[in-house]
Amino acid sequence: MPRTLKKTLTIPAAGRAILILILLTAACCAQTVTNPGWTVLEAGLAQKSAGQRLAAVPVLGLISDDPHAAELAETALKDRNSSIRTAAATSLGQMHASGANASLKEALNDKNLSVVMAAAHALRLLNDAACYDVYYEVYTGERKNSSGMIAQETQIIHNPRQLALMGFNEGIGYVPFAGIPWEALQTIMKDRKSGTAAKAALISALATDPESRTSKLLLTTSQNPNLVLRVAALEAIAKRGDSALLQGIEPRLSDSRREVRFAAAATIIHLDNVAKAQSATGTKIAQAMLRVSSAETQPTTTATEATK
Repeated sequence: MPRTLKKTLTIPAAGRAILILILLTAACCAQTVTNPGWTVLEAGLAQKSAGQRLAAVPVLGLISDDPHAAELAETALKDRNSSIRTAAATSLGQMHASGANASLKEALNDKNLSVVMAAAHALRLLNDAACYDVYYEVYTGERKNSSGMIAQETQIIHNPRQLALMGFNEGIGYVPFAGIPWEALQTIMKDRKSGTAAKAALISALATDPESRTSKLLLTTSQNPNLVLRVAALEAIAKRGDSALLQGIEPRLSDSRREVRFAAAATIIHLDNVAKAQSATGTKIAQAMLRVSSAETQPTTTATEATK
């Protein structure tokens, strides 16, 4: 009886292969069953009402490392409604959709500045240097070349009302600086309609721009009549870590406002430390090269002496 049972349970090799294939297929089918969450989101994104679509797009940023979420956000980036395009660009940045760089760079030419800023901010989160041209251009109104990256007039930065309408959560965002004092934050609140916070956010974002033109801009802004922009520029210079800017910010140690004096003092200390570290590194490299050079010439000297 046991022998008969064993024979019944025995499966030929071909049969085992078929069984494994069936099990794998079943597992794949189980994984591809539509998650009810997608059903709800996709229905919202497909609505004719812009308000409905706008409610669905921002939450896509909560879904990281998911190709489908990135695909939906890239589709929304071409929506006819500018607020939805702005939300889509922001979501792509939040989910760190590394494959969306091309779509975001295309959005830099959008006719709506809020969309442009959202795309630039997303590219910054993706460590794409294309964002810096936008930040610099919007702040200064100067184009890097004849074509420019922004399709519309960039002098908006000089129109406080328009800048305020652009919104602080649409692309630029505003996070108080690490060392900014309470009085400076109060100034921002008073000057919110003047666009001070947006300008400060632009300066902060430019801190890591590798181009030399930005170093000059930061030094100039460190002398701006506005307290908040002076502090923002000094903090950006500190973050930049360029010791070549040391001499340019030393006059701020005598600034009329203590917030600026303190920010300047901390920045100077930091840049001085950076300069010392760079000097020490350079010395070590030079010493190492000297040792290598000496080691290479030593055998030649010995051989010459042996010949003599």
